[in-house]
Amino acid sequence: MKTILDALGIEIVEVSNDKVVATMPVHDATKQPFGQLHGGASVVLAETVASVGSWNLLDMENEYAVGLEINANHIRVKSEGTVKATGFPIHKGKKTMVWEIKITDENDKLICISRCTVAVIKKNKAK
Repeated sequence: MKTILDALGIEIVEVSNDKVVATMPVHDATKQPFGQLHGGASVVLAETVASVGSWNLLDMENEYAVGLEINANHIRVKSEGTVKATGFPIHKGKKTMVWEIKITDENDKLICISRCTVAVIKKNKAK
């Protein structure tokens, strides 16, 4: 199945209970019409990190995670290269999780900072 990760070139680099890292190229698919990294692409990258991190903490047989709220502050423009998103859980709850995600460039300069709340939903089991 092709997903938005494929379309944007997002790669998951590291997943643990306390950190998730993913990268994304700054290329035609992730740029806005003026040649800069699109804020929406940064938000997709941030929510991907939060979602993958939350899924990693769940009982996947009985639960799943979906984005509930996200905010992003776009700090610096980026027109080429690669960005890296590093996410850390701030809250690991039974019904919600909150992640802080920093998106940086190759020189560790902050491009975007985001906070994402993820809902934890119980799967309906038919009997």
